[in-house]
Amino acid sequence: WVVSLWMDNDEGIYGYWQEQAEEAVKNAEGDKDEAASELADQIQAHHEEAQPETSGVFADLLNAAMYEVNWREIAEHLVGEVEVEEESKEQP
Repeated sequence: WVVSLWMDNDEGIYGYWQEQAEEAVKNAEGDKDEAASELADQIQAHHEEAQPETSGVFADLLNAAMYEVNWREIAEHLVGEVEVEEESKEQP
C-alpha cells in the first residue's frame, strides 16, 4: 500500500507509470491481464534497483517489507486506468 501511495502522490512518478501502463497494454495488444504481469515485473525491478545498500537488521527489515509488496495489485490498478481503443470495423 505504501509503495502505491508514494507512486500516486508524485505527479512525475505517477505520469511515468501511467505511460508505462499504456505501453504495456499496447504491447499486450489490449490484454490487460498480460499487461499487468509485464508491468508488475517492471515496477518490482525498478524498486529493487532503487533500494539503498544496507546491511544487518536494516537490510532484513527492508527486504521483508519489499517481499510483502503486491506488485501485481499495483500494476492492475495502473492498467485498469488505461482505456483500450477498439478498432473500428468497417461495415459493408
